[in-house]
Amino acid sequence: MSTLANQLASAEREEVSGAIRLLLARPLLTKAADPAGFDLVRRRRDPLARWFDYTCGWNLVVEPRRGYARLTKIRANPDGSRPARRARSGHTPFDRRRYVLLCVTAAELLSMPMTTIGMLAGRVVQATAADRALPTFDPVHRPERTAFVDILKLLESYDVLRTVDGTTDAYVDSAEAKVLYRVDSTLLMRLPAAPVGASWLAVPPDEVPARFEDLLAGLVRERRYGGAVAEGTVDEPHGETAATDAQRNLRLRHSVLRRLFDDPVLHRADLTEDELAYVASLTGRQILRRSVEQAGFLLEERSEGFLLVDPDGIATDVRFPDDSSTARVAALLLLEPLCTAAAGLLPEQLAEAGAAQLRRFPSWAKAYQSEDGPARLADDAVRVLLDVGLARREGDRVAVRPAAYRYRLTETTSPADNNDPDDTTASRGVPAEGNEQ
Repeated sequence: MSTLANQLASAEREEVSGAIRLLLARPLLTKAADPAGFDLVRRRRDPLARWFDYTCGWNLVVEPRRGYARLTKIRANPDGSRPARRARSGHTPFDRRRYVLLCVTAAELLSMPMTTIGMLAGRVVQATAADRALPTFDPVHRPERTAFVDILKLLESYDVLRTVDGTTDAYVDSAEAKVLYRVDSTLLMRLPAAPVGASWLAVPPDEVPARFEDLLAGLVRERRYGGAVAEGTVDEPHGETAATDAQRNLRLRHSVLRRLFDDPVLHRADLTEDELAYVASLTGRQILRRSVEQAGFLLEERSEGFLLVDPDGIATDVRFPDDSSTARVAALLLLEPLCTAAAGLLPEQLAEAGAAQLRRFPSWAKAYQSEDGPARLADDAVRVLLDVGLARREGDRVAVRPAAYRYRLTETTSPADNNDPDDTTASRGVPAEGNEQ
């Protein structure tokens, strides 16, 4: 009997660890997109909810009847490294116009259980025209319709919109396209992860640009940690609340472990003195290592920082090295000159490094074979390195971070070498110590 109990306990631990990593990669998990994954999370939702709440302070909501699980990841220092992306056009990040349309469209969808694309577009036209701070949406113009389709495709990927009849892409070519949607307004309301709603920040629209960073910090402020209240909030517009020792310890635990489990790498240089003291303490180290083990990761700890390795690749949403795009291949190639430049590289030097790559592989990266191509290639490669935490900007220069030295280029092949008709260059890089992120 004890053997069976041990087997059941071991199976539960394995399932919980797998579900943790699955939710880290896909914080909005729907039954339609991943039936097996959703069923796993549904069955283990109680231990999962306890683990995320204790370890990271994140709330997990599982709705079996509605077919979704939502993990609300809150970041103390939000940045632009995880933008919404277009489903078409090379998955380019959303621009300001698309974010505006996304917010307005989401607001209009809250009261529409069913809608057509034309009806929804009309509501967005009226809403933007009535707000002096917003440019009016004009579906007469193709670029506007294209932007509108991009945000609708994003909402479809979240399962907020479900196509009943027609195809969303048809609206790009004609504003008269007929598309019918079913709207899941409950799931729509689960999308924002900020603990403070934007409507609670009492700030005139014309003051938002100048105070944007402060307002963004106010949106992610969590009362449970005590401390200063963000200026401009409606509920507590004045004063401060003193943080207790328990609240400070809770904040330290969550702030460190959130970044450890959500970022590609956690450098000690990015931690505050209090956070460094926490990870160096006996309690902090025990909690860190126990949480990593429970989630099924391998902990790689160096003097420069921490990195989690998922042996099964479940939690990996963005891979590096990766030869799936020209920019990612260029990023791996760019690591070599960057790692030999202790002070980093200036824009001109980065452009020359991009030019050297194009000269080395003349049949590769045709989209960058132009006068400004080397600079664009270098910029795109640097953006990849910044997003995966392997580089940083220091004034005008770009310098590598300690984790970048884990990687080395082992092999490159070009279309000319392998007679591959596709315009790609395959680059294989491995971490210097043998484990991939």
